[in-house]
Amino acid sequence: MAAITHPLHSLTLTFKTPNPRFTPLPKLTISATSTSNRHISGRKLTAAVIGGGPAGSSAAEALASGGIETYLFERSPSGAKPCGGAIPLCMLEEFSIPPDLIDRKVTHMKIISPSNLTVDFGKTLKPNEYISMLRREVLDSYLRSRAESKGVTLVKALVTNLDVPFQPNQPYIVNYTVNNRMKYLPVDVVVGADGANSRVAKAIGAGDYACAIAFQERIKLPDDKMEYYENLAEMYVGNDVSPDFYAWVFPKCDHVAVGTGTVSSKQYIKQYQQGVRSRVHPKIAGGKVIKVEAHPIPEHPRPVRVRGRVALVGDAAGYVTKCSGEGIYFAAKSGRMCGEAIVKASEGGHRMIDESDLKREYLKEWDSRYKMTFRFLDLLQHVFYGSNAAREALVELCGDEYVQRMTFESYLYKKLAKGNSWEDFKMVSNTIGSLIRCKLVGKQMEAFDPNVLAKVVG
Repeated sequence: MAAITHPLHSLTLTFKTPNPRFTPLPKLTISATSTSNRHISGRKLTAAVIGGGPAGSSAAEALASGGIETYLFERSPSGAKPCGGAIPLCMLEEFSIPPDLIDRKVTHMKIISPSNLTVDFGKTLKPNEYISMLRREVLDSYLRSRAESKGVTLVKALVTNLDVPFQPNQPYIVNYTVNNRMKYLPVDVVVGADGANSRVAKAIGAGDYACAIAFQERIKLPDDKMEYYENLAEMYVGNDVSPDFYAWVFPKCDHVAVGTGTVSSKQYIKQYQQGVRSRVHPKIAGGKVIKVEAHPIPEHPRPVRVRGRVALVGDAAGYVTKCSGEGIYFAAKSGRMCGEAIVKASEGGHRMIDESDLKREYLKEWDSRYKMTFRFLDLLQHVFYGSNAAREALVELCGDEYVQRMTFESYLYKKLAKGNSWEDFKMVSNTIGSLIRCKLVGKQMEAFDPNVLAKVVG
């Protein structure tokens, strides 16, 4: 163990020495495009990252690797967020995720409609392609330990509030409790990675957003039942499991995660969970519930994601996609991009930054890459999750192999898949055909009205 004293005050914190399992990255040194901010004399820029999930750990690692003095606050390191735990293939390489963290490699997926029409969604996966399934407590712990190995100071404490300075050159004050004792830490920059109910977002007046609730049970199955889910994931849609989302059965190391989510009817979440269990009952009969979890999930980005020298990332910023509900990759990606942006704007921690730096280097770059993705998936959810008839059309459409290939290539590699003009035309035609067969053209096709599309792409 080693002790460190923050240069701005006399508080002494204890932190672990670097973990020998990890090889430190070279210091990130990037010159800012332009800055008129003052040079910091006698110390480095200091940053507090609030929240130790994928977003916070990735931000902290990037900051420390780039020369920023970094403190990572996590209230419950042993906790586990209720989460399907699926991550795309590209994340394994991009974030150097060790193979031994993966519980299951899903190569088969089934989507089940309200009428129990079942489509095998995964026929186009190549032999080396799969969806990684892991437990959040395993991934989160690894990413925090790796951040520590880069020089991050992990503070196991509950952050109670953030004091925002009145003058540009004053520090932010992070107030937190350790063993029922109130403490504080002054810092130059704050990264809010503290989830949907972010206290950092509240402190800077970032605005509200609609939240869904995710409810999940971890169920340990008999060996013969678990064998069925060895490399299989299932998704169920229907008013009985969720009025505006989907339910899931995802395999883990020695159990399955069975859950659902909703934004419009949160008070009935347990009723929807019972609906999932009823649909999947024959496959999980004899299983034992080993853990029950619930957590809020943001439905759209916050109105404000940067204010002053504070930036929001991950769920705190609202980076969870509609339709698919994906959040792990975008959490880690936003954290890393934000950390690297601060390093760049501060010239490796030697200069103070301001709001314009964060907007230029982080927010503008993020929106240019992902804004359209979030808006498009919002549109798809609006079209296909509004009624059981629309869900039937969605499942029918998912049976098309071209749709599957385009979907998986975009998901696994987080880049727009190269399509075929003729196949694209047929896909649109098939979509319209599915909606017609489900008697949805009048209502649902309004989403493809030029005025609606203009709002999405504008």
